[in-house]
Amino acid sequence: MPTGRWRLAELARLAGVSEQQVRNYVDAGILPPVTRAANNYRVFTDQHADALTTARALADGHGWPRTRAVLNAIHTGDIPAVLAMIDESHAELARERTTIAAATRAFTEVARDAAPPARRPALIGEVATEVGVHTPVLRLWEERGLLHPQRHPTTGYRIFDPAEQRAAHLIAVLRRGNFAFDIIDAVIDTIRTSGNITRALAELARRNQQVDDQSRRRLAGSAALHTYLAGHYQS
Repeated sequence: MPTGRWRLAELARLAGVSEQQVRNYVDAGILPPVTRAANNYRVFTDQHADALTTARALADGHGWPRTRAVLNAIHTGDIPAVLAMIDESHAELARERTTIAAATRAFTEVARDAAPPARRPALIGEVATEVGVHTPVLRLWEERGLLHPQRHPTTGYRIFDPAEQRAAHLIAVLRRGNFAFDIIDAVIDTIRTSGNITRALAELARRNQQVDDQSRRRLAGSAALHTYLAGHYQS
């Protein structure tokens, strides 16, 4: 492998991208600035090769939007911003772990101590009192598509059958666990179609494993970034 100086084609092969993409990386600040030789060709160095390999590892763990921001900050000299972005990236996974753990505990509690059995259809106020929220909250959940109450043919009042009362109870449990609405929607849909909380718990366990995998990739990306900083930006 060549050292010291790199041709554009060599860098492109290293990253598995086109030569134009390497030029785009320079323009976007993903690679450090380049100088020009006497023939006006770009001069690429080992640092550009290191930046390319760092970018690939960072993107695998932290995603391309953050990778672009991090490397651009490095190449404009804002190292404190780099450290803050990496800290926040790892913190995002920590927050998701906390959320998944809370939801798992909530579902486990629901499976162990289910909502009081609904023996008849109920009005929105009754359901709100039963699950411990205000009626506007139930209306918001309905607007989001989480609840599907029927309407009384004469009064137009919302009528919650036993299945909808059960769904409202589960949503309330999840919201108390600070679970995001998009995940609540997926879990409630699973329960509606299967009626099995065990499947919901399995989905949470699957997501937790995905977070574990993402955490390892993120750690590898951060390690690559550390190596790049240590090699080219000693404080």
